[in-house]
Amino acid sequence: MSNKTSKTLLGAAFLMSTSAVGPGFLTQTTVFTQQLTTSFGFVILLSVIIDLCVQFNIWQIITVSGKHAQDLANALFPGLGYLLAFLIVIGGLAFNIGNVAGAGLGIEAMTGIPVEIGAVASAAIAVAIFSFKEAGKAMDSFAKILGFIMIALILYITFTTSPPLGAALQQTFIPQEFNSIAALTLVGGTVGGYISFAGAHRLLDSGIKGESDLGIVNRSASTGILVTAVIRYLLFLVTLGIVMAGANINPDNPTASIFENAAGTFGRQLFGLMIWSAAITSVVGAAYTSVSFLRSFHPFLEKYRTYITIAFITVSTLIFLLVGRPVKVLVFVGTLNGFVLPIALAILLVASRKSRIIGTYKHPLALQIAGWAAVVILAIMGAGLFLTQFQYVQASTFLFHFSHFKSGNRSEIQRAGYQNQCK
Repeated sequence: MSNKTSKTLLGAAFLMSTSAVGPGFLTQTTVFTQQLTTSFGFVILLSVIIDLCVQFNIWQIITVSGKHAQDLANALFPGLGYLLAFLIVIGGLAFNIGNVAGAGLGIEAMTGIPVEIGAVASAAIAVAIFSFKEAGKAMDSFAKILGFIMIALILYITFTTSPPLGAALQQTFIPQEFNSIAALTLVGGTVGGYISFAGAHRLLDSGIKGESDLGIVNRSASTGILVTAVIRYLLFLVTLGIVMAGANINPDNPTASIFENAAGTFGRQLFGLMIWSAAITSVVGAAYTSVSFLRSFHPFLEKYRTYITIAFITVSTLIFLLVGRPVKVLVFVGTLNGFVLPIALAILLVASRKSRIIGTYKHPLALQIAGWAAVVILAIMGAGLFLTQFQYVQASTFLFHFSHFKSGNRSEIQRAGYQNQCK
């Protein structure tokens, strides 16, 4: 494998994984570890298995066909790609409002700078990345650097908390307790909506396509899923160590509380860096992937894709600054987004059996079976999420990657960002 190909592989993998590791990801993991303790390891394992079924299908079908997901959908049934693109973009925008807010909160935790100013500064950094002539390479490097920083931070905190590794590993495979809402939330937050397509579209845009490149595609997908799983499992161990030690966890800000218990005052700065890294990479990933669903529809969109991406980030930031948290709209969009992945995966699985779309390629039967099983599971989860949203509207904010931040004082923002929907 050439050095260029290796960099592309890692870039796509880290783009996908860092897009999945948003602010809500951190909060979900912390809160559910408090509730389930050692049994939460099994939920993480289950989410990884579903991730594998989803990602391998999506990445292989897209790269072998040489077509973006929306183009495959349009080839299957004219107009279907436009619907898919609409769902992805509107969901990506909703999530990105929360990602921008999370980046602002991270800067506030590190420096004391107001959240709004931190959000604007973070958005400016994201815009600068897409302003480079080689924006794709800049994005890959940015995702890799901050991905490694997140892993290093969480490793350091893990070693300071001395979690019960034996019990955690045992109950990862044989749990004493299972929470379907936790599983639903984790899978939706890790592979839901635009996230699943980030890496596959990045590989395609880098020129990696066709059946001959399947080995590269599978390695990239495996790496992305592994990075996401490692970060989540380490954060689970950190939280477990703190909880088992009997420390008090602030329910308004559980993740920050974990870091502070582990490393004192310095832990708050580490938390700020962690959440900023998670949020800013998610801003970049959401913007890139959302626009990748539009660019093939017209030469104008392809020509000016950089400006459209910058506009996407700018609009997300302005909505956060001017509107704050339009709760009803964001809850509806987030709920709708829960159905995007099973619909999109079903479309790709059907397309994979059409020779006029996929050529002579034969998609592995085992992957098809795993893919359809994931479609059924994700559809059931989406329906459950829909019901849960309407039951817990007032406490559902953290599920959508901090989408419901409200500009205002710090305590109000933290309460909105870290509330647990599953009381």
